[in-house]
Amino acid sequence: MRHTYPFSAIVGQDNLKKALLLNIINPTIGGVLIRGEKGTAKSTAARALSNQLPAITVIKGCPCGCSPNLDEPHCPYCMSLPQPWETEKRLVKVVEIPIGATEDRVVGSLNLESALKTGQRKFEPGLLAEAHRGILYVDEVNLLPDHLVDVLLDVAAMGVNTVEREGVSFSHPSKFVLVGTMNPEEGELRPQFLDRFGLCVEVVGLDDPNLRLSIVKRRAAFDADPVSFIAQWRQADQAVTEQIQKARIIGQNVSISEALLEKLVTTAIDFQVDGHRSDIVMFKAAKTLAALADRTEVTYEDLEQAAQLALPHRLRRQPFEISQENKRVIQFGAR
Repeated sequence: MRHTYPFSAIVGQDNLKKALLLNIINPTIGGVLIRGEKGTAKSTAARALSNQLPAITVIKGCPCGCSPNLDEPHCPYCMSLPQPWETEKRLVKVVEIPIGATEDRVVGSLNLESALKTGQRKFEPGLLAEAHRGILYVDEVNLLPDHLVDVLLDVAAMGVNTVEREGVSFSHPSKFVLVGTMNPEEGELRPQFLDRFGLCVEVVGLDDPNLRLSIVKRRAAFDADPVSFIAQWRQADQAVTEQIQKARIIGQNVSISEALLEKLVTTAIDFQVDGHRSDIVMFKAAKTLAALADRTEVTYEDLEQAAQLALPHRLRRQPFEISQENKRVIQFGAR
């Protein structure tokens, strides 16, 4: 059995954990790219999300985990079942696209064995179906083949995966939080893929000797007895899950002043960011930050944090090398 390192046991990396939580609370933010050197808990944090996600209600047996809510989209499998649907509760999935995954494994494939035996062409859903209403995690996302990147871009934008194989067309909903990790030493991402990530976090190794010592001790304890270590952190993880659930409710009532809205759009203009996605992401992230802090009104600090997460990877030049001037813009300068 594979054990997952507890989310709450991760030392430091506050921006990384915050960006992940923001997307869990408000999936419309658009996912997060975790960018940094080796050994900085990028993959550990992404995989640890599986322990923080509240259970969801799904249609029993549905390969996409569709919701029984009639107002939400459903796959052809669900639509072929008699209603009312039989339902069940299950944990939200963190679905990982492995390095070397084929396009058929990601988007789905035609079951040739079924076609040969029965004469009927049956579609086998792939990872994009499994990720619906969950987390789609791509480790080393910058190493994905271009054709798979294009597929992810299309599905992430539309929320629907459509596949055509041998005259068979199959479409199913595929709405997920996209989490990608990458080491910049191994190559950069295409600009259009960068922009699809709502937020971006730059992670580095910790310099504080006490924090580094805590990392070593906790990892050693986890490796020695993962069951006991997970039990030790279960209460802290449960507190985070409850915080997520509470923030989702508060987030429906968060407001932002006209003055802060104006500051938001002028910051994006000053930053010379193409398009309007950055404005929208900052708006959503600022409101979600307020909800995470148990507040119903966005503050200046919320907007500043949102800008620091939403803007750097959208710069036209040297997108990850933030100059002193750009830092001043991100921090909004004098109030």
